[in-house]
Amino acid sequence: MSEDKNIYEAMVGLEEKKVEQLVKEGLDSGTATKDIMDQLQEALIEIGKRYEREEYYVPDLIYSGAIMKNAVKIIAPRMEKSEATSSKGKVVVGTVAGDVHNIGKDLVVMVLRNSGFEVLDLGVDVSAEKFIEAIKESGARVLGMSCLLTTSFKSIARTVKAIEESGIRDKVTIILGGSPVTETVKENTGADYYGKDAINGLKIISDVYS
Repeated sequence: MSEDKNIYEAMVGLEEKKVEQLVKEGLDSGTATKDIMDQLQEALIEIGKRYEREEYYVPDLIYSGAIMKNAVKIIAPRMEKSEATSSKGKVVVGTVAGDVHNIGKDLVVMVLRNSGFEVLDLGVDVSAEKFIEAIKESGARVLGMSCLLTTSFKSIARTVKAIEESGIRDKVTIILGGSPVTETVKENTGADYYGKDAINGLKIISDVYS
């Protein structure tokens, strides 16, 4: 347990080399891959809390994602097939039509994937038709739409309406994100939730799949 705790502490401290070393030592000593992953994911949650308290910032979140990605590469070969393919749930994500910004979206995708979700990233300037097709094909219960342009609010409303007309509205939870997005935008476009940042979005999606 002490080794696991050390992994957690090193991850929270953003100590890349130490995390790598401790993960390798843990695996070599027979620590279960699930136990190591649990500690890493708990550390990400703590990093998210520190971000909310403005003790950590966006570069810290990005760096923690890079550390996590490297740790998973080390762990993956040791994981059982059932472990490696397990997922907390599927999420479709994309920036709405008329908007080509991807920084916020990419941060959300990174946080979700590092937290165990399977994410289908549709990219930017995504049409309502592409969102609907992805939801139907993947069976995802959550759709995350990013928007950084106020002029694209209409695209959000059109997409929500198209999803309703396609007959799958009751099967998917729609979450909005982006700097100009507010609770009012959520209400006016017919979405279910507004995520003020990537960590808040993670909490909402985790609740949907809990």
